Amino acid sequence: MLDQNIAREVLQEAVRTGGDFAEIFVEDRIDNTLMMRSGRIENANTGRLHGAGVRVFSGTNAVYVHTNDTSREGLMACARQAAAAIKGGSGCVVQPFQVVSAARPEEIRLLPTDVKAAVKAEKIRAAEAAARRVSPEIVQVIGNYIDHVQNICVCNTEGVFATDQRVRTRLAISAVASNGSENQTGSDSPGASMGFEIFDAHINPDLVGETAAKQAVTMLHAPLCPAGVMPVVIDNGFGGVIFHEACGHSLEATSVSIGVSEFAGKLGQRIASDRVTAIDDGTIANAWGSIHVDDEGTPAQRTVLVENGILTNYMIDRLGGRRMNMPVTGSSRRQSYAFAPTSRMRSTFIAAGHDDEAEMIATMGDGLYARKMGGGSVNPTTGEFNFAVVEGYLVKDGKIDHPVRGASLIGRGSEVLLKIDRVGKNLELAQGMCGSISGSVPTDVGQPMIRVSSLTVGGR
Repeated sequence: MLDQNIAREVLQEAVRTGGDFAEIFVEDRIDNTLMMRSGRIENANTGRLHGAGVRVFSGTNAVYVHTNDTSREGLMACARQAAAAIKGGSGCVVQPFQVVSAARPEEIRLLPTDVKAAVKAEKIRAAEAAARRVSPEIVQVIGNYIDHVQNICVCNTEGVFATDQRVRTRLAISAVASNGSENQTGSDSPGASMGFEIFDAHINPDLVGETAAKQAVTMLHAPLCPAGVMPVVIDNGFGGVIFHEACGHSLEATSVSIGVSEFAGKLGQRIASDRVTAIDDGTIANAWGSIHVDDEGTPAQRTVLVENGILTNYMIDRLGGRRMNMPVTGSSRRQSYAFAPTSRMRSTFIAAGHDDEAEMIATMGDGLYARKMGGGSVNPTTGEFNFAVVEGYLVKDGKIDHPVRGASLIGRGSEVLLKIDRVGKNLELAQGMCGSISGSVPTDVGQPMIRVSSLTVGGR
């Protein structure tokens, strides 16, 4: 994707005015999407994204310039623009390149770009048919199929020259149940860093459709949730979105390095219950959020953030590492070449514990079982959050009693971590897209079933 001689010339131009570090990021990506509503394909799009960016550091000052002209002239123009904004620094010498190819084509048996759209559409139709079989109350099904193949090259003045290929495939189904006067929606959207072979074993379209439809029908017949402070059991998989949003973003160097995180300066301190170990891992084979190298060319790694309740590390990119005087963790990511990278989550989860899932419900008294979480809002500076429970059940005297809708969980990330008194054994990951200053990137959230001893539940 990038000639080494041209890369060296561009980097030399980028640090000509005193920059002490420079980097080139080149991307070529193909995206395919299909959207089907009630059995009809409404959108079928294929797009290609191609471009590059040049970034220059002088101490903790950074400049990023990008272009869709990846010729020598286009890259040199980027380098000159970036260099013009950096003057009077210490400068640096471009080191000899050490070439690393991080691509692992042996993990991809069938590139989705080699599969016809009609075959992809069959997977959506199978999921829709399964959703409609659940109940005559299912009145609409919307299906989305998504895949992309991204090739990148990252090189810098420290001698990094890395290439990678990233392939992801996902199926998302939304089902609407109606009783004639009221509607409720259910959804399921599994994905992975895999090619079209994902449908051989990893994704069963029938199960995806059934899961979405059953959730919609269950919530259609559920009464409103009562409000109050109570114990809450949060199930595995997408339940991990609370840690991701309310705590994970506050552990990224993006906020920690400039002192706007509630966890800044707390390394070595207790921030969670001793039952909690939290990890951000970019190395899980085929996981939706996994990467082989990050967008600065650093190999992916497994980063323990919290160990038995003690804060042990942050997620750190190059610029954050300079500000914090800490080593990078392979956590630098970006949506595309049009964004400068920053520290981001990959697959972030609370690790499996040793508690029995049935026991944590049986001993909770009266409370809420949040089977599936939805979206919400969070203030990363304070950790205050508000999350919707899209499928919830009231627990009475230690027994699941009946479904409820309209529930929300309200609290502060640091306080919730300390109130986790049970962590189950059944770790599961769920897929999503995470937004931050470097755009939207694929991430996994996850946890086993956990219990929070006391949490504010919003309802009626």
